[in-house]
Amino acid sequence: MPSLISQFPAAAPDAALAHFTQRLAFETDCSDVNASQQAGEIDYVLVDVRGEAAYAAGHVPGAINIPHRLMSAEFMAAYPRDTLFVVYCAGPHCNGVHRAAVRLAGLGFAVKEMLGGVTGWLDEGLSLTGAQSPQEARPAIPCAC
Repeated sequence: MPSLISQFPAAAPDAALAHFTQRLAFETDCSDVNASQQAGEIDYVLVDVRGEAAYAAGHVPGAINIPHRLMSAEFMAAYPRDTLFVVYCAGPHCNGVHRAAVRLAGLGFAVKEMLGGVTGWLDEGLSLTGAQSPQEARPAIPCAC
């Protein structure tokens, strides 16, 4: 009897290559964002899409705060059309990041999701800016997405 893993055959290598390459066009992760920051290779705008209170309680260093509900054509007109946005929210339990990605893509901007959001950042052992103590590192403030 096959395992739960192999009961459905794996995709052919060419299909797997296409699938995982496509995922990387939509996603990045906390480790890659941190590594790019450490190397000074910042060719994107990192955006925390949570509400203002959640952002103030602690956010990823280098991130700006643009709650997805504010992402209008008028507001985003300040950014060149070729800007790459990397967006994140509270974590995998929050869809604010997807709402932001939909808005940015709808406005004609390139966008990637930082997988894991704040939860993933902290899980990697990285620190938030604005958090004053370990107890405040995981703010209990709703994301208001």
